Amino acid sequence: MESIKKLIGEGEHQQQDFKLRIEDQRKIARTMVAFANTDGGRLLIGVKDNGKISGINPEEEFHMIQGAAQMYCKPSMEFESRIWQEEMKLVLEVKIEPHSNHIFQAQDEEGNWKFYIRRKDQTLVANKIVQKVWKLEQNALIKPTVFGEKELTVLKLIQEFQPLTLSKIYRKSDVNKSNIDQIVSLLVHWKMIKMNFNDDDVKYEIDKKKS
Repeated sequence: MESIKKLIGEGEHQQQDFKLRIEDQRKIARTMVAFANTDGGRLLIGVKDNGKISGINPEEEFHMIQGAAQMYCKPSMEFESRIWQEEMKLVLEVKIEPHSNHIFQAQDEEGNWKFYIRRKDQTLVANKIVQKVWKLEQNALIKPTVFGEKELTVLKLIQEFQPLTLSKIYRKSDVNKSNIDQIVSLLVHWKMIKMNFNDDDVKYEIDKKKS
């Protein structure tokens, strides 16, 4: 049987985030958008980063989440919620489903609308390759049996020097940048290469599981 202690025991990960309380609706909207754009996830509000339950007023936190979903997510986002009680403390669980028919945006610190994704326990801005892959998934292109010279150049370059950032692919190839962007997006879409995310950049390498 599912319990709040069991959920907390999983720690923070790609589909779970702890929040002591919601103080910034724009910031929490970015996490919600990242969940929706990736694999879905849950917020456990009233839980410290170390997993200790601090408790909250669920009505206040629900109001903050509702405002974030309506005002700072584009399009506005639906979510499910549940209140857990552990002894005398309450925790609000907010569950966000992944969406295949919408790509969501949220505002950054300057109020600009951006796309976000979730990788491990981090919320990251979706780069232009991720955005191109999303568009390709809406109108999937069949993987060709024979590749052109430019596609082979980029693929062989990644295979030889992997993992490579996009900027290094630009420098090492004589293919123009816009073509590289499209080719890399297609190779990711066809699962021939994969993206590895970290705090500083994104690196591309051959997807050995699919090769």
